[in-house]
Amino acid sequence: MESNQQEKKSDNKKFIIIIILLLLGNVAFVALWLMEKNKKETVIVEKEQVIVERDNVKADLLELQQEYATLQTNDVALQKELEEKRIQIAELLEQADKHKNDAYIISKLRKETETLRKVMKHYIVEIDSLNTLNKTITAEKDKVTKDLNVEKDKTSQLSKDKEKLQNTVNLGSILKAENPTVKGIKFKSGGTKEVETTKASRVERIKVSCVIGENKIAKSGTKTVYVRIVSPEGKEICKSPDDMNMVKFNGSKGYFAGKQDINYKNEEVSIDVFCSNPTAFVPGKYLIEIIADEAVIGQSAITLK
Repeated sequence: MESNQQEKKSDNKKFIIIIILLLLGNVAFVALWLMEKNKKETVIVEKEQVIVERDNVKADLLELQQEYATLQTNDVALQKELEEKRIQIAELLEQADKHKNDAYIISKLRKETETLRKVMKHYIVEIDSLNTLNKTITAEKDKVTKDLNVEKDKTSQLSKDKEKLQNTVNLGSILKAENPTVKGIKFKSGGTKEVETTKASRVERIKVSCVIGENKIAKSGTKTVYVRIVSPEGKEICKSPDDMNMVKFNGSKGYFAGKQDINYKNEEVSIDVFCSNPTAFVPGKYLIEIIADEAVIGQSAITLK
């Protein structure tokens, strides 16, 4: 009996050991199952976090892309750098779509996005500085242009005033034939005696007399005074119609009937100019112009019967 009892106790111990081992195995199995479950859940959570981070990075890149698109400058070198950054952002967006589950790549994209944002702030400051400088330069340029235009206006006005003054001087320097008188003359006593007549058939010459007035601003020296006569038929009386008998006056040219040289000393000078006609004088009104220094300085007329 003692032997049976001992065997029975031994079997009980084995049974208990087996139960303990089974319990321990179940515990280990449950622990392993829980660990695997937790591992899978962790992987899922991590993947979800990566996707969320990818979406955030992509949103930041899209926002950054729009912000870079608004940056504009006239500086060629700076504009080139901005264009390079826009291309870089486009490439980062492609990588974000391509590696949406790669935590390492997404982390790297996050860092590059933050770097690009910092660089953009630098560009904003630089562009603002350039714009301020350009505004200053433009304002200075406008001021210089305005001042230059003012000076041009002053110069133009001075030129006009000078021209006006010169015209006034020129007009003031023109001689005046004062109190001109015109007579028809016939000579007697061998040509030594003048007899005035208004009969065309008896007139041998037309005598034009006047006083060249005093003019202190006119150029002094030898001057030639011309007499131009237009006949009743509207023809100019002259010795011969050639260049030797032409005179300039008031921007035109014409033939003269007589002339006289004088030594003008800016004082009054009396002159008599005798004008002959290659053909006989005819009845009618003769228009007389006295010319000096290429200007008409006096006018008169005579009517012959």
